[in-house]
Parts: sequence; structure tokens; C-alpha cells
Amino acid sequence: MRLVVVSIGRLKQGPEQELAERYRERFEDIGRKLGFRGLAIHEIPESRARDAATRISEEAGAIAAAIPEKSVLVALDEHGKSIDSATFARQLGQWRDDGIANTIFAIGGADGLSPELQRKAKLRIAFGSATWPHQMVRVMLLEQIYRAATILAGHPYHRA
Repeated sequence: MRLVVVSIGRLKQGPEQELAERYRERFEDIGRKLGFRGLAIHEIPESRARDAATRISEEAGAIAAAIPEKSVLVALDEHGKSIDSATFARQLGQWRDDGIANTIFAIGGADGLSPELQRKAKLRIAFGSATWPHQMVRVMLLEQIYRAATILAGHPYHRA
């Protein structure tokens, strides 16, 4: 199974980008041994539309265009479920074992994800009840993906 993070906005040079890349590389090292075919990041420019509804719609169209057939969509959404790392790992492992070709993680822009994308998502997850900047959500998601791989591999990184 291939994992793809589709995110509105770019990570600029700096500590967030370095940390995101570190977790992506760590996942690559362990993920292939677990049957994952890689972890890609697809950045989509933020919409420049004047009103929120148009921005959400334009960004949703760009995200939808980046989702291949036979994919599972996971929406990062502040109103989603807060799940623990072990549950997240089990879910990724289950989708991998079920032969899902792609798992797509969608991170919306400042206005959030469209209701249509939220409905299409097989899973909606939140990193707590706080609202996070999309740059931080990307770093936290990549860390959780790496952590999930270490849990599936029985690696001691996750000590819960």
C-alpha cells in the first residue's frame, strides 16, 4: 500500500520542513519491510479566492484530483475522532492487509476540508480538540505514520 499526504499549503524551509522530512525518511526505512510502497507528499497551493466557500471548493477540487482510484481517504479534521497510536497502526495494517492500493491523508487549508471530502473519508481523525496550523498537522501526521510503522514492526520507538 502506498501512503500519500495531500496538503493545502507548502512547508517553507525551516524546522517544520526538516522534521516532516525526517519522519518521512524514517517511515521509508521501516515501511518497505512492512509491505508499504512509500510515503509521498503532495502539496497544493492555497486558493486565492476572496470568500471561504470558494476557497474550500477550489481546494477540494484540487485534493480530489490527487486521489487515485481504489484509494482510502483519511481526512484530518478538527471534528474527527481522536484515536490512539495503536489503533491508528492497526487500521493502517488492516488496509494494507486488505490490499488497499493507496491511503490518502487530506489536510485542508485554513478554512478546512469540504463537507464532500469529509463524507468520502473512510476515517476522520483529529489531533485533539485544539485547532492546529496545517504545517503542524502535517508534522504530527508524519510522526504518527512513522510511529504506526514502528508499532507494526514491533520496534521499541512506541513505548505505550
